[in-house]
Amino acid sequence: MGRGKIMIERIDNSTSRQVTFSKRRKGLIKKAKELAILCDAQVGLLIFSSTGKLYEYASTSMKSIIERYNACKEEQHHQINPEAEVKFWKREAEILRQQLQILQENHRQMMGEQLYGLSVRSLQDLENQLEMSLQGVRMKKEQILKDEIQELNRKGNLIFQENVELYKKVYGTTDSATTSRNAFVPLPFGMHAGGPPQELVQLQLCQPEQEAYETSDTATK
Repeated sequence: MGRGKIMIERIDNSTSRQVTFSKRRKGLIKKAKELAILCDAQVGLLIFSSTGKLYEYASTSMKSIIERYNACKEEQHHQINPEAEVKFWKREAEILRQQLQILQENHRQMMGEQLYGLSVRSLQDLENQLEMSLQGVRMKKEQILKDEIQELNRKGNLIFQENVELYKKVYGTTDSATTSRNAFVPLPFGMHAGGPPQELVQLQLCQPEQEAYETSDTATK
């Protein structure tokens, strides 16, 4: 006697439904493995149970299979509807063209051109932007100058220390004959006879001072 035909419908009994799900899930995964091996196919299988639990099988990598699936779907969409793709790129080109036009207008206004039609508020905002930009440029310039001055001071200190060491090596004797013989020998920069070396002058960045102009009290006749 053969097996009776099973009616394909939802199983009401939860226990029977869970047992059937477990058996058929294992059989489906087994068939997927056989298909991948026998036919050299790339197979990906995703199963979610009624409780939300995930079961999956991939013959290679599930990530690569999904990426390949998305690429194929996108390619098929473009092949089926090429007009939609053309419209999409036209819209993108128009958006980029408008953005470029806005940037060009802003650049010309920053250069002091095409200011006609701007309100007082817009001009004030533009002035504030220019002042902020100018302040940033000045801060950057001052920082560069400070860095250069620090580097010059560092090099000057190194040269000063080298001069001191050389002077000690050459004129380090303290007998009277040597002192008399070296009386007119020029000393290194920052050193004086009979005392310790003076400190090297440090360079500093100073802000320019505004000159004050006074008007004459007497009027010319």
